[in-house]
Amino acid sequence: MNTVIEELSGRVFGKRRRITLMRHGSVSYFDASGRPVGADLVPLNELGRAQSVAAGDLLKHTAFDRVIVSGLPRTIETVELVLKRNRNRPPDYEAWHEFREIRGTRMRDIKPEDLQAGFLEVFGRPSNFDARFMGGESVREFTDRVWPAFARLLADPAWKEALLVLHGGTNRAILSYCLAHGRAGKCAAFLPGLHQAPACINLIDVGVADEADFVVRAVNIAALDLLQTRTRKTTLEGLLEKLLKFKRSH
Repeated sequence: MNTVIEELSGRVFGKRRRITLMRHGSVSYFDASGRPVGADLVPLNELGRAQSVAAGDLLKHTAFDRVIVSGLPRTIETVELVLKRNRNRPPDYEAWHEFREIRGTRMRDIKPEDLQAGFLEVFGRPSNFDARFMGGESVREFTDRVWPAFARLLADPAWKEALLVLHGGTNRAILSYCLAHGRAGKCAAFLPGLHQAPACINLIDVGVADEADFVVRAVNIAALDLLQTRTRKTTLEGLLEKLLKFKRSH
């Protein structure tokens, strides 16, 4: 028998673990008067709670044995609503602060010259590592904390079904790592165009971490808007519109 055929015949295919990667539900970063509010403490709004419950219904039969959030309230509230719908007995969530969203300055303090790069270009150009998010953390600084944490999760063999409830930027970093051959906590590319709707679900199957064995099964499944028809704006475009309105009136 051909040695290549013999070797391949001896392999076991499909022994991958599953990561269900979610973004938190919708929040209101501006109050009723149009003023920006502190992003770290903002809770889910009514729509965000409905989105989280709907995502929980899609995932209700999944038997998670690892649950991780970033520790920010909007991720905790989302995961609690998701897990309330689960018909198994998921473990308590863990807070990994390395997975917090890319950090910007207070929106009201962002300089006009930083608006376009900080909102429209930071996630819109490939491998834009030196770009700063809203005048704050650079993409390089951000991925330098997210990617090693993700590699640490992959290196732990003790789980089979993990639920991660994180943020739009964090999810982009993780998806980039999986799609651009990330390895040992490093990756050469941060990919543009990976939009993450509120409470969306991404499905990633992972094999042996050191072999960068990733199969991205699904991206950006929004349970209440499966065909993404409600808007053509990105989250950051919507935020920029509101911020510009605030700045023009103050």
